[in-house]
Amino acid sequence: MGEEPYYIDGIAKFIENSVLSEEEKGFNQMVLYGRDVSIDDIVSSSKRYPMMADKQVVIVKEAQDLSRTIENLVSYVENPQPTTVLVICYKYKTLDKRKKLAKAINKAGVLFESKKLYENQVPDWIRRVLAGRGFTITPKASQMLVEFLGNDLSKVNNELEKLQLILQPGAQITPQDIEENIGISKDFNNFELQNAIGEKDIKKAFVIIQYFSQNPKNHPLVMTVALLYSFFSKLMKYHALSNKSEAPKALGVNPYFIKDYELAARNYSMKKVSAIIASIREIDMKSKGVGAANLSQGDLLKELIVKIFN
Repeated sequence: MGEEPYYIDGIAKFIENSVLSEEEKGFNQMVLYGRDVSIDDIVSSSKRYPMMADKQVVIVKEAQDLSRTIENLVSYVENPQPTTVLVICYKYKTLDKRKKLAKAINKAGVLFESKKLYENQVPDWIRRVLAGRGFTITPKASQMLVEFLGNDLSKVNNELEKLQLILQPGAQITPQDIEENIGISKDFNNFELQNAIGEKDIKKAFVIIQYFSQNPKNHPLVMTVALLYSFFSKLMKYHALSNKSEAPKALGVNPYFIKDYELAARNYSMKKVSAIIASIREIDMKSKGVGAANLSQGDLLKELIVKIFN
């Protein structure tokens, strides 16, 4: 159960592929969908005996569609069929751990909660996943993936699998590989805009936002505003730290990127950072139609950049 479907799908797939042999699956493996069945259907299927095998596997996908009646599984879970492996995939929601079903599952089986990763945790997840597959990735390349795909692990994993098919085993994935094979520009993205602003490179920042203005669908303003708000909020925390060696943990960023915050802190005082955060909030409100009439995404971006650099 849980907000992150990647692990729920992964566990279900592993059980689907591993418990029974191909010969046994025909009679002893069943995949049900929550929207098409009732709790009684699941219990009835689970109480069947396996045919010419030691176990049968019943997998209920999209079980969150049964959220109103899911507690009715309690009686079966309290007395399960020992020859049945029953897998309940309860995505985007969690069972109430105070109720009987969660307690019964914990006692009779395994209750796994798949929690959503924060975006600042995803680069390390990418690194670990790739290491397990014999690849490495540069910090900038992993940051590009996160900036483009967010914390949707299924989408990130799909792109990683594409790269693995294209690149040689043991290769290091670079921004160039990301640009050529996934279509994310290594020069025109929010990460590069953040760097240009941190470095006070006005020319580079305006070139990037001009590109964004010409490609608004691929670079929505809401994403740019969210990233810049996150960056300057962390920069405010960095200013407030008495012990800068604690910055990676306090800010929740890869130590590789701390140098970006060191440089930005020299370029923007705490007072200026506070004013910039206020400007970002103002632009966010204008982008939602509050206090601005018919301003384009490009105009709002230019206004924000001017306020940041002034």
